[in-house]
Amino acid sequence: MTRTRRVVGLHILPSSMTVLAICAGLTSIKFALDHETQLAMAMIAAAAILDGLDGRVARLLDASSRMGEEIDSLADAVNFGVAPAVVVYVTMLASSPAGWIAALLYAVCIVLRLARFNTLLDETELPAYTREYFVGMPAPAGAIAVIAPLAAFMQFQTGWWTAEWFVCAWLVFCAALVISRIPMRKMHAVSVPPRLVSLVLAGLTMVAAAAFLFPYILILLLVGAYLLHIPFGVRSHRWVAARPENWEDKPREWRAARRAIRRAGPNRRSMTRLGLRKPGR
Repeated sequence: MTRTRRVVGLHILPSSMTVLAICAGLTSIKFALDHETQLAMAMIAAAAILDGLDGRVARLLDASSRMGEEIDSLADAVNFGVAPAVVVYVTMLASSPAGWIAALLYAVCIVLRLARFNTLLDETELPAYTREYFVGMPAPAGAIAVIAPLAAFMQFQTGWWTAEWFVCAWLVFCAALVISRIPMRKMHAVSVPPRLVSLVLAGLTMVAAAAFLFPYILILLLVGAYLLHIPFGVRSHRWVAARPENWEDKPREWRAARRAIRRAGPNRRSMTRLGLRKPGR
């Protein structure tokens, strides 16, 4: 009997983490209303971390369930749609009617994005490689991106990044990325060569240290890095969509195939195409 109670306790762990994430998201709104901006941002970050862990814990414990999926979807709507929008509005756009419209637009787009995500989960005829790409910016990344102007304000104080027009435009931009159909590579799908594992671990150590010493700079760097990775994700998706038979290949084989295609391409800039010859020929 003791063993049965222990198994049941482990199976509710993922849902418990999701509920804690909801509490963190709602508490961020409370801190924003109390003018505790730093704590409000910390609560959004905590919700994002818990959201990243609950699914992995559920798969590890084989505790996935339909109810857990529904709770997770609702939690994402609160934590990454409502909470960031309200925090940014309260702290930076409270006197702007246009700011409230932008905040509403972002929150609604997060809900629409989650609805589309849940719909795609029921699609069984999609190619295997589509499971490694998000359609549009994922909700946690959207939440971190939305608070970037707030992070810039906390780090650098007032500037063009705190202007109402820019913050509103930034909210609309993030909302557009969230509901877009731009393929974005999932971070956990990126493979790391064995020779670079030590370097990656050292980088994660630096990120952990920066989270305590320079949290606002870290947020801005993470948002910038994510936006810069989008063109590479689009390029990768187009390449594998045109060659689905290569999906199971290793990254090294991908790179070799790309080099071979570039060498054989008729539009490749080369000395031959320009009508030049190497010296001595």
